[in-house]
Amino acid sequence: MEIFYYMVFGGLAAVVAALELSKSNKDRVNTSSAFNSFKNNYLLVYSLMMAGDWLQGPYVYYLYSTYGFGKGEIGQLFIAGFGSSMLFGTIVGSLADKQGRKRACVTYCITYILSCITKHSPQYKILMVGRILGGIATSLLFSAFESWLVAEHFKRGFEQQWLSVTFSKAIFLGNGLVAIVAGLFGNFLVDSMNLGPVSPFDAAAIFLAIGMAVILSSWSENYGDPSESKDLLTQFKGAAVAIASDEKIALLGAIQSLFEGSMYTFVFLWTPALSPNDEDIPHGFIFATFMLASMLGSSIASRLLARNTVKVESYMQIVFVISSASLMLPILTNFLVPADPKKKSGSISFAGCLQLLGFCTFEGCVGLFWPSIMKMRSQYIPEEARSTIMNFFRIPLNIFVCIVLYNVNAFPITVMFGMCSIFLFVASILQRRLAAIGEKPKTEDWAMMKERTSEAEPLNDA
Repeated sequence: MEIFYYMVFGGLAAVVAALELSKSNKDRVNTSSAFNSFKNNYLLVYSLMMAGDWLQGPYVYYLYSTYGFGKGEIGQLFIAGFGSSMLFGTIVGSLADKQGRKRACVTYCITYILSCITKHSPQYKILMVGRILGGIATSLLFSAFESWLVAEHFKRGFEQQWLSVTFSKAIFLGNGLVAIVAGLFGNFLVDSMNLGPVSPFDAAAIFLAIGMAVILSSWSENYGDPSESKDLLTQFKGAAVAIASDEKIALLGAIQSLFEGSMYTFVFLWTPALSPNDEDIPHGFIFATFMLASMLGSSIASRLLARNTVKVESYMQIVFVISSASLMLPILTNFLVPADPKKKSGSISFAGCLQLLGFCTFEGCVGLFWPSIMKMRSQYIPEEARSTIMNFFRIPLNIFVCIVLYNVNAFPITVMFGMCSIFLFVASILQRRLAAIGEKPKTEDWAMMKERTSEAEPLNDA
């Protein structure tokens, strides 16, 4: 492997370490031994679940390409995953509340293990079934585990502020260290051990099975409030009223959809962008480098959010502009540094090196985006309808990604990057608008909106 990869990884690691070591420890929260035991159990399970998810990420596109599928067919497989998540994601939270969160977490493990098993088959239909199962599992991963944690936390009588300790450590481990280790481990299995591109999926299934055993042996069951989950249609009507009556919520949803849509499209595009002529690139190591860049962004975000003089609505405008510029880099290198069509199966090209630096910059923006969008959601989305409104916004997001992937074969890769760059720039404009109206009071209280919706029900029924 070329020294360039080690230089980028080492440089990012040094900067992240310097930022983390320079932080003060005055914000430590004193907790009980019972809570620490509960927290560590959840972090163990969550880390195993995320390891099962992160191990697969860098090799999905690569595995499909080794089976001989083209960009269009691979795009359809990705569409199946996002479409499945779109269809099931809106109701999976309600089902978890009714049937039990622990049972839903176990279902996630079983569903994702079955999805991993399908990767052994080169048959398109079986791979399609695997993508559908993976979409269902993704919906469960980002709803059932958090729902179980929150309910179990308060059921055991722990203080509310302690919940943020668990969340912060889960993000640091699951979305940071575990992702990096998973990328390096996947690279070791495929490139060093020469076990083939399906080996990371086998390893993921093992981690998921271990996590499921811990859940079955140590977790208790909890359920949601039946009154909150018995009528999904009513919840979505309330979410629509909240969005329509508050411009800040609508802007926030549009910003989230534009950025996450571009991010998910980037996941599909980075492999062919860095190896347009089938250059030999270490997918797992590059993925780990991306995650390290994301950790750098998260570290910067934590410092910015800690300063009362810096408003998240202000600096996110800059973040979106930088992310837009970083995804313009493949277009610029295509014109300034044209690829040599005769070069094949070699090392990464000079244009690929420039693009890798740009992609790391984009991943740094992703790391800034997550804690910042969570902060803005906590400010603008009413607590009583938080999960419903967030799921509401995932519908256009998944539709957007499905449309992009369905037409991915009709456009050059530079056009796709250009479209993502435009969307990110539009997000910066919407963010500027949000910053301008952010100080204005809400147009209507959530309780009043909910009451108005409930009063309208008899009229609709009549």
